[in-house]
Amino acid sequence: MFENPIIFAFSLTLLAGLSTGIGSAIAFFAKTTNTRFLAFSLGFSAGVMIYISFVELFAHARDSLVSLYDVFLGNAYTILAFFGGILFIGLIDKLVPSFENPHEIRGVEEMNDEKAIANKKLLRVGLFSALAIAIHNFPEGLATFISAIEKPEIGIAIAVAIAIHNIPEGIAVSVPLYYATGNKKKAFWLSFLSGLAEPVGALVGYLLLMPFLNDTVFGIIFAFIAGIMVFISLDELLPAAEKYGEHHMAIYGLVLGMMVMAGSLLMFV
Repeated sequence: MFENPIIFAFSLTLLAGLSTGIGSAIAFFAKTTNTRFLAFSLGFSAGVMIYISFVELFAHARDSLVSLYDVFLGNAYTILAFFGGILFIGLIDKLVPSFENPHEIRGVEEMNDEKAIANKKLLRVGLFSALAIAIHNFPEGLATFISAIEKPEIGIAIAVAIAIHNIPEGIAVSVPLYYATGNKKKAFWLSFLSGLAEPVGALVGYLLLMPFLNDTVFGIIFAFIAGIMVFISLDELLPAAEKYGEHHMAIYGLVLGMMVMAGSLLMFV
């Protein structure tokens, strides 16, 4: 289907990561925050991730590991890898202080608050937000890359879901950086660059894991990725959608995301 799966996988991670720049651009050019659209989009992204995690990634990992070992060990390894992924991304999330959390909701209206511009105290918040998002994007890039190599259709879906949820993160970085510097161009590029952690995560995965990839490693990694995706959905995407004050739009997006993902996977059966 794809002539060079490595280049294809890297391209997906790059596109997903650079969508942070879309959020940054929205912060500078939009007049108001479209809360309904963002709540729906975040819900949609969560729906895609949750459906993929349980229906495809976890199931594929379990089937693979059960075929290599016996039923008990195969299921045990899958469960351990799944919760290992949750623990891994949970520890990363714990490294981000709550008052500098990159998932704090920001509105584009804040860009019009002239009193806040050039507030140097916010430079640290903005830079830490950019760094925190880069740290969060690292395992996401790895997840997209590994998935795209083994199952391209899953890699595409994960990349789209990550790209959607990177948009409000771009806003979250741009707003405090603009306050701190008063420079839209600098705030945009710092936000844009934080998304490059996605392909960096893919590169590390390529350098460290490619020599060891086999059926066992793929099975463990797929369950590990499923854990990461579920944690991101429940800890970041759905709470963020709720904070926009559009509960039903978030749920509609969640259900539609699952439906679209189910239909997409049916095409590959």
